[in-house]
Amino acid sequence: MSAFSSASRLRRIAISALLLTASALGGCSSIDRLSQIGEQPKLSAIDNPTTQPGYKPVQMPMPKPEVASYNPNSLWRNGSRAFFKDQRAHQVGDLLTVTVNITDKANIENDTQRSRSNKEDSGITDFIGAKTITQANKILPGRILTADSTASSEGKGSVDRKEALQTNVAAVVTQVLPNGNLVVEGKQEIRVNYEIRELIVAGIVRPEDIQSDNTIDSTKIAQARIAYGGRGQIMDVQQPRYGQQVMDVLLPF
Repeated sequence: MSAFSSASRLRRIAISALLLTASALGGCSSIDRLSQIGEQPKLSAIDNPTTQPGYKPVQMPMPKPEVASYNPNSLWRNGSRAFFKDQRAHQVGDLLTVTVNITDKANIENDTQRSRSNKEDSGITDFIGAKTITQANKILPGRILTADSTASSEGKGSVDRKEALQTNVAAVVTQVLPNGNLVVEGKQEIRVNYEIRELIVAGIVRPEDIQSDNTIDSTKIAQARIAYGGRGQIMDVQQPRYGQQVMDVLLPF
């Protein structure tokens, strides 16, 4: 076998090892990204949120059920904001609009300093004429114990955060809790060129907090989960490579 063929074989083995390593690190994600080179990011399919892997019905502490009272021979229904029919979401499958209005600002600064210094010194300078006896000077040490200790620490930390998000998203009622509260979840995807913007809203709302136009402010959503981000070529460039992420996790320094 010639040296050229041996080098080619070694090169093929090295390339295969690199591909296997990349596949192991990136998994199916790397294969999918390679298959989508030059194509626009695909939008996610519209699925039932309750059938998604890992979905669990929300369980919250519930009060004792109360018996509803109705007024006989009355055309007006208790809790209704319309004379004929309440258009607000109230059952599974209904839609409502969530007004996401987040304006957060935090400025925190901490400074901690601590210092301590200790010194211990003990010895024998003279013991029954030790200075006059030559052999005693050799036996008795001048200092028995000498110890010094110094410790200091200084810590500084600061947080300066400003976040603002204003948008609307339609959500669907996925569950009605025993006390009448609604579990809602909404997802919105918008593709512009080769970038997809994603907005996800989920949480628990009270029917009383839903406005007459079937909208609700995000500040009135309990257990709110709001995610705003994207995916595509720009997002891919902003993320560190898989190898760098692995080294950041494994390296202790």
